[in-house]
Amino acid sequence: MRTSRSKVAIVGAGNVGSTFAFALMINGSAREIALVDRNIERAKGECMDLNHGASFVPPINMYAAGYEGCEDADIVVITAGARQKPGQTRIDLIQTNAEIFKDIIPKITKYAKNAVLLVVTNPMDILTYVTLKISGFLQNRVLGSGTVLDSSRFRYLLSEHCHVDPRNVHAYIIGEHGDTELAVWSNANIGGMILSNFCSICKNQCNHEKEFGKIFGEVKNAAYNIIKAKGATYYAIGLALSRIAQAILRDENSVLPVSTLIEDYYGVNDVCLSIPSIVNKSGVSKFLRLQLSEVEQKQFTDSARALKDIIKNIKI
Repeated sequence: MRTSRSKVAIVGAGNVGSTFAFALMINGSAREIALVDRNIERAKGECMDLNHGASFVPPINMYAAGYEGCEDADIVVITAGARQKPGQTRIDLIQTNAEIFKDIIPKITKYAKNAVLLVVTNPMDILTYVTLKISGFLQNRVLGSGTVLDSSRFRYLLSEHCHVDPRNVHAYIIGEHGDTELAVWSNANIGGMILSNFCSICKNQCNHEKEFGKIFGEVKNAAYNIIKAKGATYYAIGLALSRIAQAILRDENSVLPVSTLIEDYYGVNDVCLSIPSIVNKSGVSKFLRLQLSEVEQKQFTDSARALKDIIKNIKI
């Protein structure tokens, strides 16, 4: 495991970008963070607030900048764009944010010629694909935050149901980060024990199939419920981004369900979707070919088809 220069540029100083900067600052995996935003005063204010806590964290150089702040970055994390409003789906944002990306990606790549680009803005999978096409970068160097957060939500809710530490729950949400995502129940396990076997010794006297359906519903609708309650989601995604950045900066070869260009996977091609992938300093080293059940295979191909139908109508 090797440590790089550890510079991260964050494009977008809103709730998600600034919360990610806070999480990254605390875990100490970056030594330099440039916060880029069209509202330079907002970026300066966020940096001032964060820098006032510098005595409590590992050494960090945090500053506001224009797009030149992306120069020499190991990772450029893109959180800029119109945010999701109550009652609005991630897909509803597509045309607005695709136009924003057509403007900002060339400005980023002018300076960040060797960086890994990490897309967070919704609809994330589609904008990851847009970023890949506009940037001209190799496919391994462009990835989306994927279903890293969705999978964490999934593990947390399973851990609550099964009364175990969420760190001992191993389960993935894959496909679109959105309404067509799917839970990989066939591979879910707790401490190495397949979930169905764990249920046989579980003390919960309930209809597990019904409960698991409820859990997946809560995972899929989590963002809508949070946005309805408080206007935006940013804490958990900030932590998820910190985990992804750490895997890249420390060259960890960690398995994370990020969004990456899919080729020849259950008949799916030329679309960015989330599947467990090996993440290191090069970005996505390779993705893992999970053994999915027949139902899961259909759900995955349906998810891919839904996104490809939308991508066809985008002018890149």
